[in-house]
Amino acid sequence: MPEMTACAPPDAGVVPHEERALRPALLRGWRRRCPNCGAGQMLRGYLKVRDTCPVCAEAFHHHRADDGPAYLTILIVGHLMAPLILYVFTAFRPDPLVLASVFSVGTVALSLYLLPRLKGVMVALQWSRRMHGFGDGHDE
Repeated sequence: MPEMTACAPPDAGVVPHEERALRPALLRGWRRRCPNCGAGQMLRGYLKVRDTCPVCAEAFHHHRADDGPAYLTILIVGHLMAPLILYVFTAFRPDPLVLASVFSVGTVALSLYLLPRLKGVMVALQWSRRMHGFGDGHDE
C-alpha cells in the first residue's frame, strides 16, 4: 500500500505582506510624491518617473503606467469640456472663433495640468496593490 504524503497548503512559505493603504498612496501620487514616504519627488521633469525615490529609495523603475494616464486625461477632459461647450454655445451664443479659441486653450491647459498628476496616481495605484514588481522583495 503506497504511503500517503501531506501536501503543503498553496500559500506555504509565502510571507504575508502588510497592507498598503490605497487612499494615502493615491493622494501622494496626485501630488507627484513617492507613494511610500510622501516626501520624495516621483517624477523627474514633466512625465519621466524616477528609478528610485530620492528620500526612501523605493524602486519605481518597474512601473507600467504606459498610456493609462493619457487615456484618463482624455476621458476626464472630454467629459468636462463637451457639456460645458454645449452649455456655453446654447446659453450665450458666442462667436464660433471665440468659442473655439477659449475652449482650445482651456482643453490644452486642463490636459497639461492633469497628465502628470494622473501618471502619479497610476504609479501609486500599482505600488499600493503590489502590481508589476512593487513589493516582491526583489527586482524583476
